[in-house]
Amino acid sequence: MRLYCTSRQEIVPFTPGPTVLMYTCGITPYDATHLGHAATYVTYDVLQRRLRDRGHDTRCVRNVTDVDDDLLRKARELGVHYLDLAAAETARFDSDMEALDVVECWSEPRATSAIADIRGFIGMVLDRGHAYVRGGAVYFDVSSFPGFGQVSHMSRDDMLRYAAERGGNVEDPNKDDPLDFVLWQPSLPDEPAWESLWGPGRPGWHIECSALALRELDTTIDLHGGGGDLIFPHHECEAAQSEAATGVPFVRHWMHQAMVRMDGEKMSKSLGNLVFVSELRKTFDTRAIRLAIVSHHYRDSWEWNDSIMPAAAQRLERWQAASGPSSVESESALAAVRAALDDDLDTPAAVSAIDAAADAGEGVRLAARLLGVGL
Repeated sequence: MRLYCTSRQEIVPFTPGPTVLMYTCGITPYDATHLGHAATYVTYDVLQRRLRDRGHDTRCVRNVTDVDDDLLRKARELGVHYLDLAAAETARFDSDMEALDVVECWSEPRATSAIADIRGFIGMVLDRGHAYVRGGAVYFDVSSFPGFGQVSHMSRDDMLRYAAERGGNVEDPNKDDPLDFVLWQPSLPDEPAWESLWGPGRPGWHIECSALALRELDTTIDLHGGGGDLIFPHHECEAAQSEAATGVPFVRHWMHQAMVRMDGEKMSKSLGNLVFVSELRKTFDTRAIRLAIVSHHYRDSWEWNDSIMPAAAQRLERWQAASGPSSVESESALAAVRAALDDDLDTPAAVSAIDAAADAGEGVRLAARLLGVGL
């Protein structure tokens, strides 16, 4: 199997051991699952399916960020407790993932379950001289870590721009460098707070994933995934703080899902240009939703339009029609799907191979199942 590695900027062999340790950044549960979320988790689901098909065991951890600026802001607007909002939206997300037949995660820990782990992790970073305490907050000192930039390969100017756009608070006067990032922060009066050696407060954005990956998996994991919008600052900061704390490489392979766009912009909660999975489920077979996603390569950003779902529904019907009780299963289609997935998870090529077999009247149940589409 060969996959594109973001940090190495090329397609390279992916050769894990018998058990593959994977971490995928999960949701901040303050709104419903949209198609961009679904694309990300379906991609890593197909990867797990092929790894298991190759004989590996997979342990995929997907966190739930149940304490976060956006979640707290939305709970404040709605006048509800932040954990009640998180629980409701997590349940809706889990329902969407089950409907899409996404393989259940090995572990789905919540950020609030890891406060003790996070405090211990921050202590490790401080003890190694990579952080400083100021104003009741703990900041990671990027100047202390020469490897900062190893994931994104961005220039400093680009880092500053993305940090400003994505919650990095580059204007914070307590920072030695605008790119330094928060590990622990004081809470506002109406926000949850936990005691710590640095004063009461709550975790920064990036720290939970490092602490959870270390707690649930190992100091070095085989593959880390997420949406492409997380490359910087989230994954860059995650890599820096993890390696600063442990002294060993954090991730062997970084893999990112490209953005799904709508109206020329990436689908995002902040922009509100969303197609919700729960709404699509009311009209379309969830297998067709999966087909709409896997018809696009995970590294290609694509634009949502109203013709996508009807085309996916028609494709599903053709595959089903070719896979009746008396059909002969296409061994060549299964082999072609396996080869396509081993070639940087080329799901469009896999779909084309199944199309060809179905058009020839051959059964495609096994080949489709490898994409998570049950016929």
